[in-house]
Amino acid sequence: MSISLWQLNTLSKEMFVGQIGGVFEHSPWVAEKAWEARPFHSVNELHEAMLAVVRHAPEERVTELFRAHPDLATRMTMTSYSSAEQQGAGLHELSPDEFKRFAQLNAAYTSQFGFPFIMAVRGRTKADLLAAMQQRLQHSAVQERRQALLEIQRITQLRLIDLIDE
Repeated sequence: MSISLWQLNTLSKEMFVGQIGGVFEHSPWVAEKAWEARPFHSVNELHEAMLAVVRHAPEERVTELFRAHPDLATRMTMTSYSSAEQQGAGLHELSPDEFKRFAQLNAAYTSQFGFPFIMAVRGRTKADLLAAMQQRLQHSAVQERRQALLEIQRITQLRLIDLIDE
């Protein structure tokens, strides 16, 4: 279901959040705060307003946003956004050995950084994701927080483009 940018700009805060509150994984607070910056003249302007909310949020709130993301290749219930994105990368068709490897890397990553591995998976393969997980386990905590924010930026931009007609 898509909505026009014009329609989105006219919605009450509650309806606005109802339309785009899920773009940032389980974090409707981003849309709630971004609503105050209306009207938006482009999807990019809306996206920048939402990113600004995240950038100005306390570190603990950003960590909560990180932790709201599902593990890659999990068998747990995910949002419709995450489920479709992970299916597109083939993560719903893992062999038992591949599933075990993803589970091991997810556990190592979460143990090291305190939140799940986050990556924009659209257009990526299982091999791409495994390689990225192995490489990013070499990052410092500061590097990885920065990378996680970049990945969230990519994920949410694609979601907004899919959802909103300019």
